[in-house]
Order: sequence, then structure tokens, then C-alpha cells
Amino acid sequence: MDIDKNKIQELLDESSAKVEAIMKDTAALENILQSAEKKLAEIPNVGQYAANLPLMLSMVRSYIAKEYTEVSPKVVVSMVGALVYMLKGKDLIPDKIPVIGAVDDLAVLGLALQLNTPELEAYKKWREEKENGQAE
Repeated sequence: MDIDKNKIQELLDESSAKVEAIMKDTAALENILQSAEKKLAEIPNVGQYAANLPLMLSMVRSYIAKEYTEVSPKVVVSMVGALVYMLKGKDLIPDKIPVIGAVDDLAVLGLALQLNTPELEAYKKWREEKENGQAE
């Protein structure tokens, strides 16, 4: 089954205003991050994307807490948009359909991760330097 990347991008673009409002509400954003973690735990074998999902959640938390600001707000919006899609969006494939229902959610998350890999790697380096006392 092929997922249309343009359709996914359109859905993310449509939700960007909503996502920007959510990002201003720390409690609502934390609720989304916690819900995403729970939902991700239910999805079997997320494969190559699994390794960077916790990093993505951590980066969003660090950005919102103003600990890590070396990233464009647009990057954070795209990541939160993917999480909102996964949790509340108008699905291309309804989540009610076992296993297949998660395909579009994974595609959206995968695209967000793929598009933002350089930013995630920069955040990972910053976090490692911080843990080693090398970052501000």
C-alpha cells in the first residue's frame, strides 16, 4: 500500500495553526506527548522509525522548556503536527482497522522523522554534550 506523501503534507499543513496553538499550552502539549508515548507502545514493530521517536519527543519537550532553542519553530511544529495527526487527525486509514490502521500514522511520523533527521541529530549531539558538561 502506497501512502501519498503530498496528501500527508497537505494534512500537516492544514493542522499547523491548531498545532501552533497547542504548542502555546504546555499542559496540552505534555498531554499529547504522553498520549503519543502510550500509543507508540501499542504499535508493533515500528522498524527504522522507532529509534528516533523518543528523541523526537525529548526534543519537543526541551524546546518547549526553552532548554534547546537551536531548532526552527517550523521543525517543532511539523513534529507536533505528526503527533497530533497520529492521535487526533483525520486518518487516511481508520485506526479501527487492526494493524493496517496504524500504517498512515507511521507514514506521517516516518515522514516527519525523515524530513527532520538533521535537526534530530543536532539535538542528540547537544544532549550528549550537555550530559558530559560540554554544552551551555
